[in-house]
Amino acid sequence: MNSNKVLIIVGDATETVDTLYPFYRLQEAGFTPVVAAPEKRKYQMVLHEVKPGWTITKEWEGYSIDADIAFDDVKPEEYAGIMFSGGRAPEYIRDHPALIAMTKYFFEKNMPIASVCHGVEIPARADCVKGRRMATVPKCQFDLEICGGTFVNEPCVIDGNLISGRTFHDNGSYVGPWIKLLEEARDNA
Repeated sequence: MNSNKVLIIVGDATETVDTLYPFYRLQEAGFTPVVAAPEKRKYQMVLHEVKPGWTITKEWEGYSIDADIAFDDVKPEEYAGIMFSGGRAPEYIRDHPALIAMTKYFFEKNMPIASVCHGVEIPARADCVKGRRMATVPKCQFDLEICGGTFVNEPCVIDGNLISGRTFHDNGSYVGPWIKLLEEARDNA
């Protein structure tokens, strides 16, 4: 694969920092981030944080982002890698047949994959996490483990072609190694 295009998977309530940090880091590394969602339209992102003294996540409206392409129109062979952003979106989009198919494609082809926070719900739903070690937000540990994966509570977990972080607080730890995988794949193409 000699593509510089990389998919970033979003939906309404995608976490803003989970999405925008890798979006701009991809550009800095010479890749073209392509935002994919259920439909080609504007999506509302959110900001998530567990406030001190709270036991649940507080959510604020974040920026919006335009989807460049709808899931049904994605041809996975045209992309160098994929990133599953967090927020609440994965819970609502994970059953989309085209998203499941493209997720399986990237895992089967051993291509660079990143996942953060609730993003794990998509590869878990696509039956791609069996035997894989991943970081995710602790409240998604069950989603990962019930589908055969192993939860690792670290800021960056590297399991072959799969790089994952727990939340946007881990962006500085896991995004760089994922981009390095993308660069190595590009340089070896």
